[in-house]
Amino acid sequence: MEQEPHSLRIRWRHIIFGTDTTYGRRFDQLLLIAILASVVAVMLESVASIDAVFGRELRLIEWFFTILFTIEYLVRLWVSARPAHYARSFFGVVDLLAILPTYISLFIPGAHYLLTMRALRILRLFRVMKLVSMMNEAGFLLSALLRARRKIGVFLFSVMIVMLIFGSIMYVVEGPAYGFTSIPRSIYWAIVTITTVGYGDISPSTPLGQAIASLAMLTGYAIIAVPTGIVTAEISQAMVRRRFERECSHCHLHEHDEDAKYCRRCGHELPHRPDEQD
Repeated sequence: MEQEPHSLRIRWRHIIFGTDTTYGRRFDQLLLIAILASVVAVMLESVASIDAVFGRELRLIEWFFTILFTIEYLVRLWVSARPAHYARSFFGVVDLLAILPTYISLFIPGAHYLLTMRALRILRLFRVMKLVSMMNEAGFLLSALLRARRKIGVFLFSVMIVMLIFGSIMYVVEGPAYGFTSIPRSIYWAIVTITTVGYGDISPSTPLGQAIASLAMLTGYAIIAVPTGIVTAEISQAMVRRRFERECSHCHLHEHDEDAKYCRRCGHELPHRPDEQD
C-alpha cells in the first residue's frame, strides 16, 4: 500500500475529523457558526412578515449553506479512512440529513423547513470544546435508560392496555352523539386525558362518562410516577456501582479491576479508591 503521510487527503482528514490542531479547531468553530447562521435563516424565513421582505435573500442564504454543507459532506467522505463507516455513523447520518431537505423541497414545497435538523450538528461542540466529562455523564444517563428498557417496555405495554380499556368504555358510555365516534377516537381521548394534556376537543357529557374521565385523570397522575421511579432506581444503582469505580484522569474510563493500579485502556496510573488507606 502506498504511504502518503503528507498527502492533501491526509492533511484534510486531520483538519476535518481532528481537533488536536489549530486548523482543526478553527474548522469546527467556523462550521458551528455556519450551522447556527443557517438555522437562524430558516427560522426567519418561516416568519411571514420577514419572508415578505427578505424572502429571496433568505432562500439564497439557505441554498448557499446547503451547497457549502454538501461540499463538506462529500469532502468528509473523500478524506475518511472508512467512508462507508462514516456514512452510517450518527454524525454521518446527521450530516446527510442537514442537506437533504433543501433538495427535497424541489419536489415537496415546505420541506426545507426541516433544515432546522442541522441544529443536531451542534453536538460537535462536545468534540470541539473537549467536554469529555459531560459526554461521560450523558453516557451514564443513557446506560441507565438502556438497563431499564425492559421494565419501561412492560410499563408502556400495560399503559396501552389501560388506554384501550378506557377508550372502549367511553365509546360505549358516550357514543357518537357526544363525539366518541369510534374506539380509535375514544382511545385518542383516553391518551390525551391520561397524559394530562387535555386538549378539550372531545369531552364526556354524561354523568357516568364524567365519572370515568375523573378516574382516567387520577390514573394518569399515578402512571406518571412509574417510569420516573424505574429510571431513578436504575440511576441510583448505577451511582452506587460508580462510587466504587475509579475514573482514569487521562481517558476517563471507569471500568477497572478492583486491584488495578493502571488504566487497562491507556496505561495511565489510576487514583486510589476512596476506601483505600495510604
